[in-house]
Amino acid sequence: MKALLVGEYRQGKLLDGTYETIAFAQKLGAEAVLFAAGSEADPPRFDGKVYLADAAQCGEYNPALHVKLLQEVVSQENPDLVVLCHSSYGWDLAPRLALALKAAQVSEVVDYADGAFVLPACNAKLRRQVRPKSKVAVVTLQSGAFNLSGEPTGNPQVEKVAGTVEEGMSFVGYEAAEKGGVDLSRAEIIVTAGRGIGKPENVALIESLANALGGEMGASRPVVDAGWVDHSRQVGSTGQVVSPKVYVACGVSGAIQHISGMKKSGFVVAINKDKGAPIGEVADVLVVADVLQLAPALISALQEGEASRAAG
Repeated sequence: MKALLVGEYRQGKLLDGTYETIAFAQKLGAEAVLFAAGSEADPPRFDGKVYLADAAQCGEYNPALHVKLLQEVVSQENPDLVVLCHSSYGWDLAPRLALALKAAQVSEVVDYADGAFVLPACNAKLRRQVRPKSKVAVVTLQSGAFNLSGEPTGNPQVEKVAGTVEEGMSFVGYEAAEKGGVDLSRAEIIVTAGRGIGKPENVALIESLANALGGEMGASRPVVDAGWVDHSRQVGSTGQVVSPKVYVACGVSGAIQHISGMKKSGFVVAINKDKGAPIGEVADVLVVADVLQLAPALISALQEGEASRAAG
């Protein structure tokens, strides 16, 4: 199997998601080449051929030209797969490229098993397997689903590519999303409420635990979608990406979208009644318990400890 990986640059810097495509190719045992519109100043750390278009000339975002260049690389390399990140760049480029190649498109891949791509279904509560029938398939990878075992290494064999195309639009620039509410990226301790807390009335308990620990409260996507907590506190690939010193997951199942937003936490404690919950795979400590019973005991112990220290 051969895979053409599509890397991403932003403002001249290679994005980490590029290495997730490399990890995916390694999982498949696929021969890999890479395409990117970027800069030689920050080349991918990759042992293989890299088709590099100069972003200063063709743009970091120029879908019509990028599709044209990718078609030329596909014609030259004849890959079985074209692999992109499930990012704003990937969302936009993948369907354009699939149409141009008359190829099947598979979006938001989280695993590969038994010769099939594994995708989330029913708001990530279920998974399904997909096997494309076209000669080449275009796939996008869910953020955080595939990671290298160590730091990326390698010296790429760079082959420059270039081209022009008439386009009816132009790229103006990047605009940072306006931040509202709490900035969880700055918190050293985060206590997150998951669907396992049961009902909105229990959010206050998780907030009390966060306060007792001197941290901030976060929330998983199901809790936010249910309207229990404001979106500004959502942790995950569609919320905030955080890296606190301590992360406490309360009733969080551990969907890949959530894990991708907190996987760089220093120390992870998971409290869950289900000992087989996926969050246990990334937790340093998994407490198999009902968080609604454990949290009050933890809060009481923390308050007593604080009172004792204050008393001298």
